[in-house]
Amino acid sequence: MNMAASKCVRLNGELSRRFLSSVDTVLFDCDGVLWRGDEAVPGASELVNGLKGSGKRVFYLTNNSTKTRAMYADKLGRLGFSAEPGEVFGTAYCTALYLRDTARLRGKVFLIGGGALSQELEAAGIPHLGQGADPVTGGMKDWAALSRDPEVRAVVVGFDEHFSYMKVTRALHYLQDPDCLFIATNTDTRLPLEGGQTIPGTGCLVRAVETAAHRKAQVIGKPNSFLYDCVVKECGLDPSRTVMVGDRLDTDIQMGSTCGIRTLLTLTGFSSLEDAKAYQNSGSLSLVPDFYVDSVADLLPALTNNAS
Repeated sequence: MNMAASKCVRLNGELSRRFLSSVDTVLFDCDGVLWRGDEAVPGASELVNGLKGSGKRVFYLTNNSTKTRAMYADKLGRLGFSAEPGEVFGTAYCTALYLRDTARLRGKVFLIGGGALSQELEAAGIPHLGQGADPVTGGMKDWAALSRDPEVRAVVVGFDEHFSYMKVTRALHYLQDPDCLFIATNTDTRLPLEGGQTIPGTGCLVRAVETAAHRKAQVIGKPNSFLYDCVVKECGLDPSRTVMVGDRLDTDIQMGSTCGIRTLLTLTGFSSLEDAKAYQNSGSLSLVPDFYVDSVADLLPALTNNAS
């Protein structure tokens, strides 16, 4: 069987109906899949709520570290989606879990990140410092001699609108200790906005710190499997009856491939069908979705048929 030819298949009609019948758990990326900016993708909330109404489980997996679980559930609710905080697995929450349960951190975090990441660390009982603006003072000799908290045992980099030279310098000082953990929430290089605009993403900040420290960060977000592992640990699922739905080949689809679950690309966000076909032609099959749709709302007729 030609594996490349069996991937990147459009879901419609009877195939969509059979596909939904084979799925118990749906993992959704959010931005570009369920909404764009502050506008829901038309029909997306009807699909998600219909899936849950038909007995399927839905979870929301996002690389965005600027919202807590509760903040995501609130946004989902405002846009018409049925969602509870316990169904949201974002990098702010999962980074805190990693530090507490996997790394078993005993000490403080130097945080390059925003309020949501700070809140999730606090909720997990992880002391941290560094949030907020860090204006430049003094000169080079002063920067080299910056004071350090001896209890810091990890540096965490997430999205930080106050990212600065001083923060990179402080991170470098801590990361010169090889026993200091170096964690990144994600490495998305750009954040897409409405109207086709983009702004630099967390990956740009991570690369700056990596370059200064001569170290690579341990990455929590997609395409790494940790968000998926958190769902499995907290909620359980059958991989053979699970699908990852996303708009990015290099995060959502790659993660699904890594975790051995089926993948569905929606074309309402970052990656295009042409991108997927290019990877398919080059043999990079871990970046090629099993299926694609123009929008997740394309599955609504099949859901209705399954329910009838």
